[in-house]
Amino acid sequence: MSKEKDIETIIGSTVKVEGDFKGQGDVVVEGQVQGKLSTKGNLSVGENAKITADVSARNAIIAGELIGNLKVKDTLELTSTARVTGDIEAQILTVATGAKMNGNLKMGETKEIEKEKEKKEFEEID
Repeated sequence: MSKEKDIETIIGSTVKVEGDFKGQGDVVVEGQVQGKLSTKGNLSVGENAKITADVSARNAIIAGELIGNLKVKDTLELTSTARVTGDIEAQILTVATGAKMNGNLKMGETKEIEKEKEKKEFEEID
């Protein structure tokens, strides 16, 4: 996903973050996060990590537990140890055998399709 030098924040295995977390760069979570987690960069969630939050990122690899809605701008990868409870939105989704998901899935809509929908909705109002 990214080179180690691009990682801006690491939430270690013994760290618990509560509240809203916003970042610009890549984030690695090995500990616990509760609240909301948002980054314009990439997100990596370790196998023993637990996130109870709505999450948004450019790309994400989930190996741990996530309870909350997950919005990924580009590519989402769920490894075999991933456990996600909540709605998922991504352009591209990769799910390994053994990963667990429970929620709604929305994927693959391009910006052009979204713009066309907005245009049609606007025309219907007129």
